[in-house]
Amino acid sequence: MTDALDLRLLNEFQRGFPLEARPFDAVGARLGARGDEVLWRYRRLAQDGLVSRIGVAFRPGAAGASTLAAMAVPPERLEAVAACVSARPEVNHNYEREHRVNLWFVLAAFGAEALAAALAAVARDTGLPVLSLPLEAEYHIDLGFDLHTGRAPRAAARATSRVAEAERPLLAAIADGLPLVPEPYAALARAAGMDAARVREILLRWLETGIARRFGVVVRHRRLGYEANAMAVWDVPDTLVDEAGARLALAPGVTLCYRRRRDPQWRYNLYCMVHGRERAAVRAQVEAAGAQAGLAGTPHEVLFSRRCFQQRGARYAPQAEAAHG
Repeated sequence: MTDALDLRLLNEFQRGFPLEARPFDAVGARLGARGDEVLWRYRRLAQDGLVSRIGVAFRPGAAGASTLAAMAVPPERLEAVAACVSARPEVNHNYEREHRVNLWFVLAAFGAEALAAALAAVARDTGLPVLSLPLEAEYHIDLGFDLHTGRAPRAAARATSRVAEAERPLLAAIADGLPLVPEPYAALARAAGMDAARVREILLRWLETGIARRFGVVVRHRRLGYEANAMAVWDVPDTLVDEAGARLALAPGVTLCYRRRRDPQWRYNLYCMVHGRERAAVRAQVEAAGAQAGLAGTPHEVLFSRRCFQQRGARYAPQAEAAHG
């Protein structure tokens, strides 16, 4: 069971996590708690599956290459195929959704060539075709998820900076999130072969230049009661999609909104996510959002999540790909 302090730890530090040498002490000072209690609580929340990690959410393309992928898996093979997909180091999110195209996952890799190789390996290992639906434009970016309102803060996408070559050792070190120890930046520094001050300096640079969209607590929505989560997709004429996407991003309840490349087997190009506790309410929010965006009558589908097979930080370091061949 979570109490009021747990909720504040989950909700108030999804972005802007302290960069002090002892950040859990800094969190505790803001909340009127001891640092060791804060650390203990984050360890418990992670163990209970409410926290995925305390980590970095990178802007697409800033640290490597990534794509959303999907497969139509025969129901009797779904668990085995999902396990095969989740085992790949490039896969950081993997969900079952209610649709004939029922397995949806995100891959991230050091570069486009490694990403293409990973997609080909998934197709080879499963014997099933894979749709690759890379991002083409973001209209509403991920800055966290308010557990009181079920909404994400809004901000304009920034900059085109990328992770520098000298900073790449930190990508591997932080892939699984901040170590839950009293001085986590020192632990990251040892893993990355640099000093702790340099680690904090790099994290600050990533945030200030827009390489990182946020740095903080990554919550597991489903474990916190947001189980009626839906991805809605529309088939919008290419000349109208940016205008429609900008309007859709402003609709109440929309937590993410973006344009993706079409595939011959998947006609849709405009996507949004709506997270909620009740299915009927989420569907109503999707329809209202579509109407607000001028999409009434536009071909669309609503794919509710069924199961989460994988949720972790992206792995962009070259050695991750080498480990799986």
